[in-house]
Amino acid sequence: MAAILSSPTPPDFCQGVQYFSQDWPDWETQGTTPIISADSQRILDPQNPTAAYQTLLYADALRYLILQTTASKASGHPGGFASQAEAYAALVMLGHKNIITEVGHHAPGFYSAMFLDRSLEAMGINTVEDLRARFREKHGLLGHLSGYIPGILAPAGPLGQGQHFAMAAAWLHRDKLFPFTVGDGGLGEPYVISSMAHFNTAFPTVTNFLPVLVWNGFSQEHHSMVSLKSNAEMVAYWQGNGFKNVVLIDAKDFDDQAQAGAYVDSTIFSFKQRLAFTQAVLQGVDQAAKSALNGELTVFIIKQLKGAGVHAKGAKSHNLYAHHTLENPDIVAALEKRALSPQAWALVRTNCERAGGGPAAKVAVTESVLDLPDLGELPLEAYGLGEAKVATTAMGRLVADVGQKDRRYLVTNADGNEASGIANINQALKIIHPTTDDLYNQAPNGQVYEPLSEDACAGLAAGLALMGSRSLWCSYESFAINGLPIWQTVTQAMAELRRPTPSTVTLYTAGALEQGRNGWTHQRPEIEAYYAAMMRNGNVFPLFPTDANSVQVCYRWALGTFNKGISIFACKTPLPIRTTFEQTEYGLEHGAVTLQESGSGKIIVLAALGDLVLTPVLAAAEQLEAQGYQVRVVSVVNPRRLYRPSDVAWETCSEPDGGFATDAVFEELFGGDALIGITGGPGAMLEPLLLRSTVKRDILAWQRGETTASAGELLGFNGLTAEKITHRAVSLLA
Repeated sequence: MAAILSSPTPPDFCQGVQYFSQDWPDWETQGTTPIISADSQRILDPQNPTAAYQTLLYADALRYLILQTTASKASGHPGGFASQAEAYAALVMLGHKNIITEVGHHAPGFYSAMFLDRSLEAMGINTVEDLRARFREKHGLLGHLSGYIPGILAPAGPLGQGQHFAMAAAWLHRDKLFPFTVGDGGLGEPYVISSMAHFNTAFPTVTNFLPVLVWNGFSQEHHSMVSLKSNAEMVAYWQGNGFKNVVLIDAKDFDDQAQAGAYVDSTIFSFKQRLAFTQAVLQGVDQAAKSALNGELTVFIIKQLKGAGVHAKGAKSHNLYAHHTLENPDIVAALEKRALSPQAWALVRTNCERAGGGPAAKVAVTESVLDLPDLGELPLEAYGLGEAKVATTAMGRLVADVGQKDRRYLVTNADGNEASGIANINQALKIIHPTTDDLYNQAPNGQVYEPLSEDACAGLAAGLALMGSRSLWCSYESFAINGLPIWQTVTQAMAELRRPTPSTVTLYTAGALEQGRNGWTHQRPEIEAYYAAMMRNGNVFPLFPTDANSVQVCYRWALGTFNKGISIFACKTPLPIRTTFEQTEYGLEHGAVTLQESGSGKIIVLAALGDLVLTPVLAAAEQLEAQGYQVRVVSVVNPRRLYRPSDVAWETCSEPDGGFATDAVFEELFGGDALIGITGGPGAMLEPLLLRSTVKRDILAWQRGETTASAGELLGFNGLTAEKITHRAVSLLA
C-alpha cells in the first residue's frame, strides 16, 4: 500500500473548508495508510483498531460538511443525520453503497457522502465551495433527496416510504445489501413495520434489506413517541414484529462524561471512548449486514442523542434558522470542534472512493439500466362493436401474459382482484402466499402481492419501477387515495431521473359510479382531482379507456413508455364495445376520439370522460338530435394531451413527452356552437376544455356520494342524466 504523504497543503477538493485542525492523536500509526487498500472495496477486519479510527474520521468529516453546507444557506437539517454518522460511515467503510433513507431531512448527510466519494462530480460539484453554493439551489442539491442526484438510489420526503424502496431493490438484487435509515420519529408512521412484516411473509428468503433505526430521542420539534422505551422494550418491539436479529448499540454504554438522560452525545466522550463506541458500531453493522445477507430479518439500531456533534442538541438541532449563518457563534464553535487536518481529509476521500468499488454514482444499482425481458407482441383481442365486455378483464388477460414472460413482474393489490373483474390475473400469476390453495389461486412463488394496505401496494409497485423493473398496482378507485403519496413521490422522482426506467403503471377499477349500493364510503372520485393537478407535472398520464378494446391499447402504450406515471381508470361492469383499436390509438395521441356525429343544425359537443358515464351521454345525444341539433359525442381518453404545451412542465422531464393536440385537432374534436364536458368524477380533469375552447361551454361532474340501488340512480343524484345533459345543452344555446 502507498502511504498518504503528510502535507500542510489541503487537497484541492477542500477549497471552501473554513477550519482545519491538527492531526488526531496516534495519526502516525493509525492515519497514514488508508484502511481500505487499492485492491479492496471494504474494511476487511472490523475489529482492527485502525478501522475504527478511520471510520470515526469519516463520521466527523460528514458532520463537518453537513454543518458547513447547511449554515452556508442558514437552512437545512443537520441534527438527525449527525446522530447516526458513525452508523452511516460504518456501512460505507464496509463496502455498502446502496444506501436508502426514508428521512428526507437526512439529505445534507447523503449529499456530504456523495461529495466525499466523488459522486457529485457528475453534477460539476468538485469542491466544498461548490457543495455550499449548490445546496438548496435550482439544478443543485434540493432540500430533500430526489432521483436527480448522482448516487442517490431513491427520493425521500414524506416519512414511511424508504422501506418500500429498499425492499423493491432487495427483491431485484438478492446478492446486495440495501440498508435504509429510519428515524424514531418516522417509526410512528403506521406503514413502516407492517409493510416489512408482510413482505417478509411473502418473500421469507429476501432479507437483504436492513433498516437502520436512528434512535435519538427526538422527532422534528419534540421528543419522539418512542423516547421513553427501554432498550429491552425496543428490542422486544422489533422481535415481536418478526425480526430475528436485533443489533442495538447504545452510546450511553460508552459515556465517560456522566451525561444525564438515556440519550447521550458520543462526540464529547474522551477520544478513547469515542473510538470504543465507533468500534462497537462498526462491528455491530458488520454483524447486522451479514445476518441480513444470510437470510435473517435484521435491524440495526444506533442510540445516540439527536444533534451529536453539531450546533445544538435534541429537536433544536433539527433545522437551522435565519440566524444560523457561518458567523453564528454556535455554528463556529461546532465547526471548529469537528475540523480535520488536511491529511485527514485526503485519507477520508481515498477510503470513500475505494469503498464499494467506486463512487456510488458508478456502482449503485440505480446507476445502470436493468435489463428487461422482451415481451414481444401482446395478444390483444379485438371485440366486435356492440358486444358487452368487461374492460378490466380484457386488460387482466394482457397482464397475465406480461407476467408469464417477465418473471420479475409483480402485480400488487389489496385483496380485491376478483372483485375488480381481474380474477384472471390471480389465476395466471398466483397470489403470493405461504398457504398453497388452488381454490384461492395462492402459491408461495406467485407474482401477485396482496398486503391489506394500499400504501404497501403502491410502495412496492412504484419502488420496483423506480429501480428499473415492470410492475402494476391495482386498486379500487375508492381506496387508491391511501397509496397515492408514495406513487406521487416516485413519479416526481422519475421526472428527474438521469436514466430511463419503466413507467409506474396503475389500474384503478370500481369507480364511484359502480359503487352505488356501497354508499359514499366507497365513492371517492376525488382521486381524479389529485391526478388533474399532477397532469401539469409533465410526466403524469391518467387514461380513461372507452371500453374493453380501448383498455388493451392503453395498457400496451403504457408498457412501452419510460419515466412516467400512467394510471388507467376502467370499469368492472360489462359495457358495450364502442371503439376500435385504431380509434384508441388516435385518442392516446390526440387526447380524445369522436365516437359519433349525427343530426343537423347547431352543433353541440358532448365530451365524456370515462366509460360508464357514456350511457346517459349517448341517450342525451339522441334526445338532442330529435330536437333538431347536430351532436358530436367525443370520448376523452388521454386528457393530458388536451392541454396546451405551455400549460405543462413537460420540457424539464426526463424522457420528455411533448405530444399535445394541435389547435386544428382540438377544433375538429370540440369545435361547435356549444360544448359540455361530462364526467363521473371531478370536473378538474376536464380543465383543458375550459382553457382551450372558445365556444359556450359547461361541465357536468360528480357532486357527492350517496347510497343508491344502481349506477343510474347515482348518476341521477349527481345530475348526470340524459335529461339534465339535454337541458343544459339547450340552455347554453338559448
